[in-house]
Amino acid sequence: MAVASPSHGQLAAYATFRPRRSRFVSIGVAIALVVVFVVVAVRIPQGGVTGWNTADSVAMVAFAVGIAAFLLRYALVHATPTPDGLHVTNLIVSRDLDWAEIVNVQFGNGAPWLTLEPNDTETLAVMAVQRSDGAFAEAEAGRLAALVEANNRPARDD
Repeated sequence: MAVASPSHGQLAAYATFRPRRSRFVSIGVAIALVVVFVVVAVRIPQGGVTGWNTADSVAMVAFAVGIAAFLLRYALVHATPTPDGLHVTNLIVSRDLDWAEIVNVQFGNGAPWLTLEPNDTETLAVMAVQRSDGAFAEAEAGRLAALVEANNRPARDD
C-alpha cells in the first residue's frame, strides 16, 4: 500500500510564516549592538579619573547581550500552519488554534501586523506577517486567509 505524499502546492501552502524586513533588521542591530558595546567596554580606560572597573565593563556587555536577546526573540516570531491548525509564536505569547476556532483574518486599518479573530471574542496578533514587508505581507495574509477558508469548509457527503 503506497502512502500518498503531499504535493509541492500543499507543502508551499503550509510553509511557516515569518517576517522578512524586521527579522533581518533585528538580527543586524543585535550583532552591531554587542560588537559596539564589547569594543567600548574593552577600550574604555580602567580606574584613574573615570573610576571605571572590570565589573562596569562586564555589566555593559551583559546589558548589550540582554538587549540583543530581546531583539533576537523578535526575529524568531513565526506562525506554523498544519492540517490541524495554526501555532502562533509572538514576542511573549504563543498560542495554538484549531482552524475551526478562527473566525476572521484581518490585515487592514493600519495595523502593523495581521490579526486573527478567534471564536472566543478576543483578537490575536500574528507578528509573523508584518505590514512593513509590503507586497510579500499582503500575499502571506492572503495565503493564511485561504488556509483558514480551505480548512473550515464542511466535509462533503458525496
